[in-house]
Amino acid sequence: MSEGRKMFLSVMAVFVVYGAIFIIFEDYDRRQLAPLEDEMDWHLLWFSLGVMALLGLLLHRYAHRMDQRISREQAEQQNRMRRQLTQNIAHELKTPVASIMGYMETLIDHPELTAETQRQFVDRSHAQAQRLTALLQDISTLTRMDYAPEMIEREQVDLSRMVADIADETALSFARRHMTMDNRLPEGITVKGSPMLLYSVFRNLVDNALSYAGEGATLSLTATELKDCWHFTVSDNGPGVADEHLQRLFERFYRVDKGRSRSMGGTGLGLAIVKNAVQLHGGTISARRGSPSGLVLYFTIKKL
Repeated sequence: MSEGRKMFLSVMAVFVVYGAIFIIFEDYDRRQLAPLEDEMDWHLLWFSLGVMALLGLLLHRYAHRMDQRISREQAEQQNRMRRQLTQNIAHELKTPVASIMGYMETLIDHPELTAETQRQFVDRSHAQAQRLTALLQDISTLTRMDYAPEMIEREQVDLSRMVADIADETALSFARRHMTMDNRLPEGITVKGSPMLLYSVFRNLVDNALSYAGEGATLSLTATELKDCWHFTVSDNGPGVADEHLQRLFERFYRVDKGRSRSMGGTGLGLAIVKNAVQLHGGTISARRGSPSGLVLYFTIKKL
């Protein structure tokens, strides 16, 4: 039901209650419970009903116009968001493509380059191609969640086993950064959802900590069982994020440190994917600063 219709029905309900009271009671201070008997009372009643009908008509027109205005504003906002998203995508795609083109043109125009230099250029082109592939995959994932959520297949997923597998997959990366992953999830956490999207949630959160928590940091994962969902907390003791960035962490292509993010190969879509995937599984996600430092992300996922 639209906001305008809700307002109209609410006000009309007040009018109906007013009319019922007028019919039942002769006066408003309720000193006596006498039905309408005098002709003047009936004239006043019909006049009140007429005023009520006129006000109802005016309210209906106002509610209709308000719905139209809200629809236009929402459409304009969606158009602005689509334009901004298109610009961001074009900008993000341009960087790796330009790098690959630059390296390839250099190799073509300068065949006299040493084998070692050529190898370096090929390796750099390959790294940019991998980043481009990751960006396209992330865009595809977000697009599916936006426009075809009903086509995402769901099944029973063992999140405890999934996070344990992610810990094994990222063990070498943690060792290289002298970091520790403290996985304190209990055994047997199962939910009904998309294995791919749920994997993206935890893998992106782990990768985010690997990229920004800093060397020597510890990443901790905990979970609490609630009545109809699981409540997860993912925290680190790194430098954390300033308060002005916390509310925008889950925006697409938003970067706290743009130069540092790109140098680490991030697509700028990881936490946006996390948020959308959590919401598709009936949950919510928030971020806050840790105490005394670090970043704390906490979210819920429904069991069914």
